[in-house]
Order: sequence, then structure tokens, then C-alpha cells
Amino acid sequence: MKLKQRVVLLAILLVIFIFTKVFLIDNLDTSAANREDQRAFHRMMAGLRVELVPKLDHTLQSPWEIAAQWVVPREVYPEETPELGAIMHAMATKKIIKADVGYKGTQLKALLILEGGQKVVFKPKRYNRDYVVEGEPYAGYDRHNAEVAAFHLDRILGFRRAPLVVGRFVNLRTEIKPVATEQLLSTFLTVGNNTCFYGKCYYCRETEPACADGDTMEGSVTLWLPDVWPLQKHRHPWGRTYREGKLARWEYDESYCDAVKKTSPYDSGPRLLDIIDTAVFDYLIGNADRHHYESFQDDEGASMLILLDNAKSFGNPSLDERSILAPLYQCCIIRVSTWNRLNYLKNGVLKSALKSAMAHDPISPVLSEPHLDAVDQRLLSILATVKQCTDQFGADAVLVEDRMPLSHL
Repeated sequence: MKLKQRVVLLAILLVIFIFTKVFLIDNLDTSAANREDQRAFHRMMAGLRVELVPKLDHTLQSPWEIAAQWVVPREVYPEETPELGAIMHAMATKKIIKADVGYKGTQLKALLILEGGQKVVFKPKRYNRDYVVEGEPYAGYDRHNAEVAAFHLDRILGFRRAPLVVGRFVNLRTEIKPVATEQLLSTFLTVGNNTCFYGKCYYCRETEPACADGDTMEGSVTLWLPDVWPLQKHRHPWGRTYREGKLARWEYDESYCDAVKKTSPYDSGPRLLDIIDTAVFDYLIGNADRHHYESFQDDEGASMLILLDNAKSFGNPSLDERSILAPLYQCCIIRVSTWNRLNYLKNGVLKSALKSAMAHDPISPVLSEPHLDAVDQRLLSILATVKQCTDQFGADAVLVEDRMPLSHL
């Protein structure tokens, strides 16, 4: 064989070798990542049911200390949480030592301090489980049970970006009024035989109080994030105008995502993918009201989008507000890990998992059957939307590998 032919043959063999090596490594990496996603899913399912138990046998720390230590820039709680039941039990039962009006906002809430100094946000029951909120997708009062369900969905999706939430019954006469501030106490009134309060907020009215059943009020309590992690508020790039006849740019500009990608903090880091994850989360729960969002301060886009204030959810099981998915179908990208998790949850697994996760909550049943069915149906719409993207742009362009380390220091 001539020298020139040998050189050509060696060059071809070298190209084949390099291509094969790269292909195999890529496949091995992808396969390893997929296997880890599957293992993580099975671990989540194994620890899904959280029984509220009072004891922490293996530690002298308080439940509040443990929960505070869980928080890191990319998650509120870790994957494995053997202490979760004890922390939620404390949230649902610890003595209330102070009650005040809620922090500023549009909806009625109360700020409670529990024994041990832990702050929680109490949202009262306003609707029965089967009540359907008509009108705009963001209409109606906050739904306390939606906060509980959204927290457990956050666990199931593996995001771990929502503060801990549990249902709780409080006696307004014996638990709240004796420790209430004058500001909160001044909003109490009696309607028939029921004790009620209307608090202080943008939409709080004396004519629209939240009323207990007698003195006992059902609600949800959300664990306050540690003060060492101050929050920064951001306008959501896909926020609504809330003005009739006035559209936001994303509602008419098909190239809107391209503009977002050129704007900090969406031009680098994980924030845009967090927005996509949040769109998936919000679509499943029917939350069309995320006009702002919070992250930790001074994070330069590296910390997570925290899934706070999920109470404008589960209002109408018959309404699938597709516009919530705009970040997904306009950007046509999604994390591989999120895509894998969504696929593991199809064929009724999501409904079953959500029902099981909420079974031990004090206010169980948390959701009505129509809402559980709606979550399963919305999952199919998300999967179909991603498939449309992959059909148009290819899986390599749509499915983004982004697994940031979640070290606990």
C-alpha cells in the first residue's frame, strides 16, 4: 500500500475512533444521568408519605434549627428529610406565643410566632374543597389548601424550592386573641356564632372577613425562611399586566424569549431554566398569578427561584390556562432532569403520588378529586408541548443538561 493511501486510511480510522469515543462517552454520561434521575425518583416515592410525629430521637436540635440549616442557595430542604415529619408536627401543634397582621400583600394572612421563636404565615380557609372559582385564572381569595398541595408537588417534582407548609386548625378565641397585637385584634368581629377577622392587606375589607367554624379556623402555616437568607423580589418576565385590554409583550411577541435571553440574569446561569421549571409547576397547580418572584439577595442569578405564595392555585379544575406555559413553549428549553421526572409521573402516577403525600396532613383531604384529575391531565399537556418543541428543534436543543451541585455546608 502506498504511503499516501496509508496516511488517508489512518486519518479515516482516527476520525472514526474519535467519533466513537465521543459518542460512547456522551451516551455513558447521558445514561448515567438518566439512571441517577430514576434513582432519585424512586427515593422520592419511597419517602413520599410524611407522618407527623413529635419526636426527634437522634438530635438535640429543635425542629426550627434543623429546618434553618437545610436552606442553601439552590434548595429549601434536602432530598432526604427524615426529620420532616417532626418539623411539620411542630408547625401544626406548637403553642402560638404571638399573632400579628401579615406582611404586606394583597391577601389576608396572619403572622404567627410559635413556641421557640419560629415565625410562620397563617392563611385562613375561605372556600370549601369543592368550590369552583370562576372568572380570570387569578380570581378569588387565596386558597390555604393550595399552599399545602403546592408544597407536596414541589417535593414530588424534585425541585425543593418551596418553603415547608402544613395544614393547621387554630382556635381564634383561645389561641389567637390572647396573644394578638392591637392591630390584629382590632380586625376581629363576630358573624352569627362565628369568630372572624379581616386583617390588614391591600384587599382586606371589614365586609369580607375570614370566619371560623365557631371559634375553630382551618388554615395553612408556611415556615418563614431564616432571616440569614434575606429575599430579593424580581418582576417575572412573563408577568401579566392585570389591565383589561392591555397585553404584556410576551402575549403578542413570538420572539419575546430571545429578548429575555439577552437580559440579566437570564443571559447566563440557571435562572431561565428555573423560570421554565416554575411554569411547569404553576401550570400543574393552575397558578396564573406569579407576577413577581423571589430569590436570595446578592446572588447574581445563581440562587434558585423560590416557590413562594402558591395560594392562587387549584381554583378551577376545568380551567387549563395554557398561557402559564408561555416560558416553555416560547423558549422551547427544559432541564433534562425535569423532563425525566415528568415522564416518570405520567399514567396516573402523579395523582397517586400527590394524594399519598398529602394523606397525613391535618386538613386532609387537601384537594378534591376533580383537582387531582386535573393535575394528571395538565401533565399530558406539558409533555405534548415539549414534544412539539423537540419535533421542531431537535431534542439536543430543547433538553438542557443543568445539574448544579446542592452542597449543604
